Amino acid sequence: MNPAHTDTLTIRPFDGDISTLIDLFRATVRSVNLADYTEDQVRAWAPDTIDEAAWAGRIAANACYVAEIGGSLAGFTELTPAGHVEMLFVAKDRQRRGVATALLAHVENEARARGLTQLTTEASLTARPVFEKHGYNVVRRQDVSRGGQTLVNFRMEKRLT
Repeated sequence: MNPAHTDTLTIRPFDGDISTLIDLFRATVRSVNLADYTEDQVRAWAPDTIDEAAWAGRIAANACYVAEIGGSLAGFTELTPAGHVEMLFVAKDRQRRGVATALLAHVENEARARGLTQLTTEASLTARPVFEKHGYNVVRRQDVSRGGQTLVNFRMEKRLT
């Protein structure tokens, strides 16, 4: 039996080194998102140099949650005070194992506890099916500029019940 299947998935508030989140983000975008975007687009979206201070500032303003499997970082997401799911990234070797589902469920529970009635997000082509599976609806298609490249994403929302 593969030990990865017996490890427990846990969700907790982020309290670690910002560089671990950036590394997961960059590796995921440059591999998983390459199925829906060009090499130039993913390199513009997840460049070699990312401003750690800017990421730390954004995370400090939001609630950031990490998913761990067997003590290893498997994914992360952020929830803004206004109910925007700012990021949802799952490690390239942890895809399709319930990590995104667990992170979204955690964020939805947190949002309800805060009295929020709706969540929004900006989902990539790659993430759109994940959000749709969890009840999010497309509001509009968007063209976003990153590092001189234009990338398509989708403004999505979900009513919480």
